[in-house]
Amino acid sequence: MYQQLKDLKQADRIEKIARTLVGVKSVNGTTGEVDMADKLVEILRSYPWFQKHPDLVWTQDLKGDALGRKNVFAFLESAEPTAKTVIYHGHMDTVGIDDFGALEPHALDPDDLLNYFRDYDKDPDVQKDAASGDWLFGRGMLDMKSGDAVHLSNLLYYTEHREKLKGNLLVMFNPVEENDHEGVMEAVDELIRLKEEKQLDYVLAINGDFVSPLYKGDPNRYVYTGSAGKLLGCFYIRGRETHVGETLSGIDPTLIASKINEALNNNMDVAERIPGEVVLPPSCLYLRDQKAFYNVQTAGTTRLYFNCFLYERTPQAVLDQLKQTAEQACTDLARFLEKQYQDFSSNCGLKGPLPDWQTEVLTYSEFAAEVAAKGTDVEKIIAETIAEHPTEDFRINSYKIIEALESAAGDKRPKVIVFFAPPYCPHNYLRKEIPGEARCDRLLDRILSKASEETGEPFAKKRFFPYLADSSYLSMSETAEETDRIIGNFPGWGRPYKLPLEKIRALNIPVLDIGVYGKRAHTWMERVYKPYSYNVVPKLIRSVTEGILSAK
Repeated sequence: MYQQLKDLKQADRIEKIARTLVGVKSVNGTTGEVDMADKLVEILRSYPWFQKHPDLVWTQDLKGDALGRKNVFAFLESAEPTAKTVIYHGHMDTVGIDDFGALEPHALDPDDLLNYFRDYDKDPDVQKDAASGDWLFGRGMLDMKSGDAVHLSNLLYYTEHREKLKGNLLVMFNPVEENDHEGVMEAVDELIRLKEEKQLDYVLAINGDFVSPLYKGDPNRYVYTGSAGKLLGCFYIRGRETHVGETLSGIDPTLIASKINEALNNNMDVAERIPGEVVLPPSCLYLRDQKAFYNVQTAGTTRLYFNCFLYERTPQAVLDQLKQTAEQACTDLARFLEKQYQDFSSNCGLKGPLPDWQTEVLTYSEFAAEVAAKGTDVEKIIAETIAEHPTEDFRINSYKIIEALESAAGDKRPKVIVFFAPPYCPHNYLRKEIPGEARCDRLLDRILSKASEETGEPFAKKRFFPYLADSSYLSMSETAEETDRIIGNFPGWGRPYKLPLEKIRALNIPVLDIGVYGKRAHTWMERVYKPYSYNVVPKLIRSVTEGILSAK
């Protein structure tokens, strides 16, 4: 591909690469991710520098991956020997293209989409953008193949101007970002191997993932100095089934689920409070009872889970909040049912004791300890459950483990079990008390101020990248004690899902997100703004790179 790039200006190079990458359908969970890795390797090995040094472009297979997915690496050594190394990283997978509907055959064709949106009068904003000629469309054009193209272009630039690079540059592309982040988690081993073998000092990692306006008319170009974390907060709810003819004597788990959902879902009252930051409340990602077919019996169990962002608070604080929410929901339901039963009894003249509507709330670790105390081999049941469902979704297997333990213990009491399931994304941010991180923060302030004067762009610096990113796995703010306290609440932790927590702490790389700018990521109107993304962003990244590598 180098022959198509060598005579182009920077912005044209990036656009050419971005169009090429978008043309590869690399939907998460398909062999397209392998095709994307192969295309990246092909592009990298076309560069003259890597034709002379082919061993400096390589891949790392994901262990046991049924699709054969792999990470892609390229390493450019400094002309003057030094340990200082900057990492550029991005992901190679996209979400699906089903949302394009009738336009699905054109989802990877920026020109066809541009022509379509020029005539699309149902959305004036997208029509205006298309008419301007400053925007490129297509699945992955924003998230995140334009960012990958910026990294590839900057790498090519430094192979042509090695004198400007006062350190080493490691470029890394990872699959499986759009759901479980397995690519970057595997890459942690490779980063540690390189660190030890080449005696590298990773001074900064720059992600090129996208940024977007945060509200209509938002003029800002955001740069993020860390990543929001994420826990999947889960509830297993066992009620007490009953015939609908005796509905008030039972405990309907869907009612408990509804109360938990109402208390947490999109409720800013339970969100963290950090002035000036984009702090989001929990979001319900799954809510289903477990009735397999229609009958007139109320549901026996219900499952639900929430995306819970982590910014400054600890994982334990999230667990405590979830448990307290479940306890309140169960208390409220008992009071509600008591009142309804009294009205019902009064109406029809029934007499007798009230049913028991008490529902216990436990964390998974508390539940597992109870089961073990009854003589059940918890570890054996976990292993057998996972072996019976080797290809099952991580989250569903977590519920199956709880059900298997419940069955083994003969425990049918009404209860709510609160636990966590994958993925777990650690949170990180630049800390003033860590000299290397504080130095990155000060350098960024100076560079953004200068870039704003030169370009007129209104930059805004935020601490937490709000969209969840692979950067979470290069550094973490949680201490070992904090993570140890919650790992026991992941059913089946380590079989097979686990995080290389100690290795992430060993890396402890300051992370920035300096991303391309666009709108409507993960929708059929996804588009990138070329003037900023292809002209300003690459220079900004190079300024930060050269600044941090030149710093004493």
